[in-house]
Amino acid sequence: MGILDALNANQYKTELENLKVRYQENQTELASLKLRYNDRQNELTELKQKNQNQQTELNDLKVKYQLLQNEANDLRNAVSSRQAEIKKLDRDIQQKRQEIIWLDEEILVQEFGIYKPKYDFASALDYKEALAEIRQTQKNLIKSNQAVTGSNQWTVNGNLAKGKKVVSDTQKLLLRAFNLECDDLVAKVRYTNFDASLERIYKTAESITKLASIMEISITQNYLSAKVKELRLAFEYQLKKQQEAEEQKIARAEQREQARLERELEAQRNKIEKEQTHYQTALEKVQAQLIQNPDNPDLRKKQQQLEEHLSDVDKALTDIDYRQANMKAGYVYIISNIGAFGENVYKIGMTRRLNPQDRIDELGDASVPFNFDVHAMIFSEDAPALEAALHRAFENRKLNMVNQRREFFYVTLDEIKDTVRKNFDKTVEFIDVPNAEQYRVSEKMRGRTSPIPQRHQVSNLTRTTTNISSTSHTQSKENQPSSTRNSIHATASSNLNNQSPSSKSQSVNPTNLLHTKWGTYERPVPYTIQIKYGERSDAPKVM
Repeated sequence: MGILDALNANQYKTELENLKVRYQENQTELASLKLRYNDRQNELTELKQKNQNQQTELNDLKVKYQLLQNEANDLRNAVSSRQAEIKKLDRDIQQKRQEIIWLDEEILVQEFGIYKPKYDFASALDYKEALAEIRQTQKNLIKSNQAVTGSNQWTVNGNLAKGKKVVSDTQKLLLRAFNLECDDLVAKVRYTNFDASLERIYKTAESITKLASIMEISITQNYLSAKVKELRLAFEYQLKKQQEAEEQKIARAEQREQARLERELEAQRNKIEKEQTHYQTALEKVQAQLIQNPDNPDLRKKQQQLEEHLSDVDKALTDIDYRQANMKAGYVYIISNIGAFGENVYKIGMTRRLNPQDRIDELGDASVPFNFDVHAMIFSEDAPALEAALHRAFENRKLNMVNQRREFFYVTLDEIKDTVRKNFDKTVEFIDVPNAEQYRVSEKMRGRTSPIPQRHQVSNLTRTTTNISSTSHTQSKENQPSSTRNSIHATASSNLNNQSPSSKSQSVNPTNLLHTKWGTYERPVPYTIQIKYGERSDAPKVM
């Protein structure tokens, strides 16, 4: 082997080493590339799996979307159907509103208007005669074939005579139906359904015209107007009868009240005349005794007492003569019943009785759950005028705006005081807080709280005096008949007033005691109910 070959061999070795190094590097790089390839392959597998999952989810979403799309279409169709149905219902409702006549009682009571009478006859008999005349007019219209119209050219199978008979029979049938409907409405017409009944007559005539339009059958205007007039007359006839019945009732009540007052006055006169005879006889005896013993002080004192009694009796007789001569004299009372009507509801009435409390007791009978409480009792020489003035002042405050005899008003007591001050020139004593004992006790038994005045507050809270003018309260009492004053407040004897409470309780029979919430009193003779709330001033207090 030559030198050249040796050099080539070394060169080959060096190249071979280099190739081995490069091979080793390529192998390392190839291994790294394989690892990267495997990682990319794994990533590709994962991406394919995710893609497959997302595709599955997308398919599910497409199915759901299709279902929702179908449901939305169904809802659109349903909405369109409902809208069409609503439009149809709206058209039906509009048509029904044009045709329907409301006859429901509750709706009518709330919605009926104030009827204005068209005919102003003086009595119910005039209305009855007018009703008979309009009904005779209707008969004449029927007899003269002017109640209903119809076609004269209607034929049946080309036969004009048969057509006329069919039209005539149909006219009779429809006219009978119209008359029956009108008669029923006339018989049942009331304040609450007059407008509906009137509209019903027009609608019935219109319906007959529509039903028989092919035969040109319709109710004539003259006959329809006659039926409308009959309805109005029948309604006003009922109103007039009711008005006359109320007037007769008021007249009978006034006659009974007048007769009762005359009996009371006559009985009071008889009683006072008996007392007068008794005192006159006693005085004559005392005068006879004084002739024999003129210096006896007891006889003179007794004579003075008898003369005073006779003077009171003469005044009482004068008062009775005055009441009999002046029948307008009486009492205007202001009362309330908070248990039955609530607060700020007052009855303002008038009575001519000698004892006005009798009238109050009558009003508080079994028709109301509690008795009435008196706030004021005003004696007037012209009681009807004072009562009318108070009623006029509160005309728009009535509870019952229809019946004038219901004298209840929704006002305050201060408003009543102001009105009394303007229309009455004397002093009037008002009781501000009503007793209402049974009502308050009933509320307490139910466990409710009711503002019951305390005993020590009664004299300060419940009895206030309204000074209507400069005239004193004493002068007002003097203007009242003494017989009336005596019937309301009995006169206590002066000798008992001078006794102490202990001596009174020992000397008075227990059966003659009057027990009240303000104390125990000796029962006055004659005993009358005291209309004022609070301690009694007409009887001596025992304890």
